[in-house]
Amino acid sequence: MKPICFVFAFLGTTALADVASTLPTANAVFPDLEAANVQLGQFLFYDPILSGNKNIACATCHHPSLGTSDGVSLGIGEGGIGLGMKRIHDPKNPPEARIPRNAPALWNLGATEFSVMFHDGRIEASPDKPSAMRTPLGVEMVTGFKSPLAAQAMFPVLSADEMAGHYSENDVSKAVRMGQSSQEGGAWDIIAARVENIPEYRAMFDAQIGSETPITFQHIANVIADFIAFEWRADDSLFDRHLRGEGVLEGAALLGMELFYGEAQCGTCHSGQFQTDHAFHAIAMPQLGPGKAAPFENHVRDTGRMGVTGKSQDAYAFRTPSLRNLSVTGPYGHAGAYSDLRDVVEHHLSPVASLENYDPALARLPAFSEVEDWGIRADEKEISDIAAASELAPNHGLTDSDVDALMAFLATLDDTKMGQGRLGIPQRVPSGLPLD
Repeated sequence: MKPICFVFAFLGTTALADVASTLPTANAVFPDLEAANVQLGQFLFYDPILSGNKNIACATCHHPSLGTSDGVSLGIGEGGIGLGMKRIHDPKNPPEARIPRNAPALWNLGATEFSVMFHDGRIEASPDKPSAMRTPLGVEMVTGFKSPLAAQAMFPVLSADEMAGHYSENDVSKAVRMGQSSQEGGAWDIIAARVENIPEYRAMFDAQIGSETPITFQHIANVIADFIAFEWRADDSLFDRHLRGEGVLEGAALLGMELFYGEAQCGTCHSGQFQTDHAFHAIAMPQLGPGKAAPFENHVRDTGRMGVTGKSQDAYAFRTPSLRNLSVTGPYGHAGAYSDLRDVVEHHLSPVASLENYDPALARLPAFSEVEDWGIRADEKEISDIAAASELAPNHGLTDSDVDALMAFLATLDDTKMGQGRLGIPQRVPSGLPLD
């Protein structure tokens, strides 16, 4: 990247004060959690019993060894064997499609400020609703989920490509195909009954809900949310300590912070302690893979937030991701278009040009012979529409050394102590099924 104009390397006293005034406060709120619920949620998070074919768990696509994601641009869910780039087709039950979006990391989702889930925000807190949450296109949610983090668990188990399996393969996938999800005897009830019939799970739930109360999918989702909230809390990075006055950033990291909250304007959207405004923005991110579109549309499309709201002004907008533990959570973007962090930082400097000149080699995709990953590259109109929707203006004022400084600052957002999480991976799960 060639410098187009000079950006000062050192800020004066006034400029430093201006940047300091824009810094967030280290005031994230995390709920108090019961240890028994957290342990129960840990078992269920790693247990394949929740999947239709009993062969894939939440942890398969959100594994601590892969930064609580799956380490690839677009993963292989149901019908795969292994983790990350080593995940391959199961010859006995091959998958039908890639997962259409990048598996998001789970860091700090237990903080109360995280009230919107998924790249398109299809689950969001809404106090005016009976369930206190809103889901796609105004469809009323069932009650019983205690938070958006708990409610998001209802989607993967109903997805054929993620956890449910395909039609006629199992009782869960059959129920989903027939449109029976939350109804009595539907997919959620089938999953809950499986858990109910395992004595160790029943005994653990007895202590929480009483022995006379049947286990519901909501009970399962709530304790999984408790586990995620406890296990992957990352708020003790060098940057957090800087905010709390327990340390000071220096050198390139300090300059990077000044650029982030100043000249580079990253903090406009990546605001707050965890660097997200929890809003939705179109920034011309490249699309790849099968897409996420309505059945009657071009399936390589993914219009993002518009698929939830139905509003054209939301086309190609995706939720601002938190920037915590970036060193282990790539690839980046709603479709994982960039496997290298520097590449996605540079995309922000010239979004439309980056989209139009995108190199597929920048992605990280496990082998999948049944999918055309790059169909959208031949769709000139779709590329043009993505570009036209971008709200992020080019920033040609940053040099290579400025990007170096930004990278140094982003490294201070890692909470290296968290590593594999607080509890780690269990040695076994009550169902007796194998762990990934």
